[in-house]
Amino acid sequence: MKFLVAWVLMIPVLVTAQSIPRDTSFTVYGTYIKESKGRPYIRVAQPAMPEGVKSKENIIYSTMGNRELSADVFYPAKKSKKGYPAVVMIFGGGWRSGDKSQNVPIAQQLAAKGYVAMTIEYRLSQEAQYPAAVQDVKAAIRWLRANAKQYNIDKSKIATLGMSAGGQLAALAGTTNGIAKFEGPGGNAKQSSDVEAIVNIDGTLAFHHPESVEGKAASEFLGGTYQEKPEVWEEAAPLNHTGKHTPPIIFINSSIPRFHAGRDDMIRILDKYGIYHEEHTLPDTPHPFWFFHPWFEPTVNYTVQFLDKVFKKK
Repeated sequence: MKFLVAWVLMIPVLVTAQSIPRDTSFTVYGTYIKESKGRPYIRVAQPAMPEGVKSKENIIYSTMGNRELSADVFYPAKKSKKGYPAVVMIFGGGWRSGDKSQNVPIAQQLAAKGYVAMTIEYRLSQEAQYPAAVQDVKAAIRWLRANAKQYNIDKSKIATLGMSAGGQLAALAGTTNGIAKFEGPGGNAKQSSDVEAIVNIDGTLAFHHPESVEGKAASEFLGGTYQEKPEVWEEAAPLNHTGKHTPPIIFINSSIPRFHAGRDDMIRILDKYGIYHEEHTLPDTPHPFWFFHPWFEPTVNYTVQFLDKVFKKK
């Protein structure tokens, strides 16, 4: 019940956490009210702890001065001799809003399928502009490796998964494996932040692109418009880092083209290097389809099937 209250019933207001302004205008409840007007059949996918899953909530994974970043970890209760693959989950909200609790329903289902799922808080654009958010993602990956024994994690099998703005961050974290500039000061520096798979759920791959219509939210995140900071807009695009070292990736998309800007260009690069990828477009879907039935189950199923192919058959 505590997850349900925190996750669904949040009222859009500006709040202060650790003296940091936070825009909570992007909520599951608000999105449901908007989308159900045209799709009255949709239902919110609510948090529900599956049997055989444990959790630890509000764990501090990174500390920078007085700023602490927290995460919730869901993991199989049963021990595995080989360890479980792990997934760092990144919420959406235009890099400005959203909350880690919004990923709890999917995290719970991933844990039930044999994955350690870590849904993270990260610094939003009102607090810190690019590249802070992707540095936080990499700090979370390093934290997972540093705590692999406690959560029975196979350190060689870690993925990023993100929705919308979180999808962009998941892809950027994965396509910049090994690039020191993106690491940041988030702790556990001796651990690798590399990932072995990416799950991109309706996240843009290019900010300045014929399919992209990024505007105010991207400008706030990137510290200026494209005209003011073209080099930053290009650097923050996962497409521009895609190459022979990019890990396998799955694209799970709505039927709205702007939210997969750059995907087809990325696929051509992946094909050039023989990198495994999957693409799934759910027809007649709103952008935040992953919050709702009837699309919640296909999103989970596509994700698990992909990760099983990449991780569990090795």
